[in-house]
Amino acid sequence: MAILGNIIKGVIDITDSFSSELNPVEAQQEVLKKLLDKAKDTEFGLHYNFENILEADNVAKAFSEEVPYFDYNKINKEWWHRLQDGAENLTWPGHPKYFALSSGTTGTSSKRIPVTDEMIEAIKQAGINQVLALTHFNFEADFFEKEIMMLGSSTNLQKNNEHLEGEISGITASNIPFWFRSYYKPGEEIAKIDDWDERVQHIAENARNWDIGALSGIPSWIELMLQKVIAHHDLNHIHEIWPNLQVFTSGGVAFSPYEKSFNALLGHPITIIDTYLASEGFMAFQARPETDAMQLVTDNGIYFEFVPFKPEYIREDGSLVTDAPSVSLKDVQLNQDYVLLISTVSGAWRYEIGDTVAFTDVERAEIKITGRTKFFLNTVGSQLSVNKMDDAMQKLEEKFSTKIPEYTICAKRCEDGEFYHCWYIGNEDNLDSEDIAQALDGFLKEANHNYEVARSKALKGVRVQLIPPAVFHEWSAASKKKGGQVKMERVMNEEKFQVWEDFVNSQK
Repeated sequence: MAILGNIIKGVIDITDSFSSELNPVEAQQEVLKKLLDKAKDTEFGLHYNFENILEADNVAKAFSEEVPYFDYNKINKEWWHRLQDGAENLTWPGHPKYFALSSGTTGTSSKRIPVTDEMIEAIKQAGINQVLALTHFNFEADFFEKEIMMLGSSTNLQKNNEHLEGEISGITASNIPFWFRSYYKPGEEIAKIDDWDERVQHIAENARNWDIGALSGIPSWIELMLQKVIAHHDLNHIHEIWPNLQVFTSGGVAFSPYEKSFNALLGHPITIIDTYLASEGFMAFQARPETDAMQLVTDNGIYFEFVPFKPEYIREDGSLVTDAPSVSLKDVQLNQDYVLLISTVSGAWRYEIGDTVAFTDVERAEIKITGRTKFFLNTVGSQLSVNKMDDAMQKLEEKFSTKIPEYTICAKRCEDGEFYHCWYIGNEDNLDSEDIAQALDGFLKEANHNYEVARSKALKGVRVQLIPPAVFHEWSAASKKKGGQVKMERVMNEEKFQVWEDFVNSQK
């Protein structure tokens, strides 16, 4: 009998019953006031008159009128860069103990995003809230006694002046609560290994020693880890070695492009729970099984704003124009794509995280990530978003009975002087690229009127190159991003695309 599991499940059930009455709009209003009050005496708070904002009849409106939008480049240039030299009380009281390194999807050098003690606690609390929400999924008590494989970047953080640096998954894993350590795998010793391939080799060698009930990580790297374990032990599927595996907590990117290839590694279906943890904070998690949407964490150190995702509001580099309108949670609408803005306990203010979201349930504050502002392809008027591209990949998988875990695209002016959408698609089957291109073009025309119009005018065609999925992984490895918080560039500009094509040719 799972005595410990029954105790844990009972505590979860009771605690969740007391925490389910949260009003997201009211919670957000309180979070904003607490953020402003805490930071009012910082240089940023004094510069933007936080004390006066707090006295306004409508604090949210006064805040949006007084403080401009910031992307990473802007806030780092004007404020955060001084933190590297030990400055204090800039955009948040004190000096951050950690910096999350994030090169994202397009940058060549790492961003350094401050992670304060308050943010560490906020991430821990969001994680606890996610665990409490598991009561809605009706797992048996013995599930809560199984171990959890958290596959992220190395926990061997690097010292830089008076702070430590590493990817957010490594920072959070190095700060796991003491009571969780007996559940956490691969354990502290293996998690500190810097080389991702070596770390996964150790996981494969130790796999039989663990009773894994849940996985957590970015789908592409979890897949590679599972493949390594399966190959090392000569298995048919992962459930032959981890029979009690029931849950995959997916984060970082949309799971849908990986669904078919991921499921091929399993002996039977498992529960997929989406999460939204970025270098800037723990934004949302799936709180109930009736939907695959995620509930915003509205009461825990992050204040959200939303800008309608329209071409006229987005610059070519993906940042917002100065006068783009924003709304708070109380004014959002269903099924409208928004650019997400956050203000946080790490001193990010009206910060453009780079993601677009849409609400599936306003009352519950539930969202889906619909894309990236930099992955919005509108070079020739096609207005093609990542969610439309992901949908098209799924349709290709269905039509051709295949798996497509990775892809990237560029609107490229080719040798005849005309624009084409040039796709590289990761696939291991012997498919015909012309057939794929024709089907892909058709799916996108049906799904997107703007794309169909562009195809009749400036966009002359679709070109497809089919390459092994491993090439995408090696591209990340060459950029020193293997196994970390990696989001493959779904859309590239022509300059970056040329580097990509040169890399692909070098792999042949």
